[in-house]
Amino acid sequence: MKKEIIGSGKDLVEFSSPSEIISQVNSGQLLMVSSRRRNGLILFKQFHAEFAGPGAAVGGFFDVDCQRALAVGDLSLVYPETQEERKNAYLIRRQWIRLTAQLTENAVPLKRAQLILDQFENYFPPEVVAQIPDEAFALLVGVLPQTIRIIRRDPQDLNSRIRFRI
Repeated sequence: MKKEIIGSGKDLVEFSSPSEIISQVNSGQLLMVSSRRRNGLILFKQFHAEFAGPGAAVGGFFDVDCQRALAVGDLSLVYPETQEERKNAYLIRRQWIRLTAQLTENAVPLKRAQLILDQFENYFPPEVVAQIPDEAFALLVGVLPQTIRIIRRDPQDLNSRIRFRI
């Protein structure tokens, strides 16, 4: 699947591999996930992952420690053109981080796994969510990849078990 970075004006730079995405994110250049599409970027840090959804800032000082990146949906990154756009992009990135942090407040790993899957399934089409590896979801909410796998395998049966234990 071809991904693109759309610059200001008519500049258009396309990339097709995760290494090209991470190169751009690590370049120090501030970018913003386009708010015109249902898309985002999962950014893998040393011990966790962060999701930057539509409107969120990526790159710059936020992601100097980013090791890998995974495009979610039809990724489009834009260069914020004004100080106001940069400020809003930072605020939106913080909101995406806070949303994920709220999901991690639940002490039950199976519940955290269910919550992150529910969030993504409510926002993205099922075929997009199916392409996201278990490891990515696991690193977003601090669970083992096996926990995500369990939830994906049989969410109906598991929901009743989770409710019973809580």
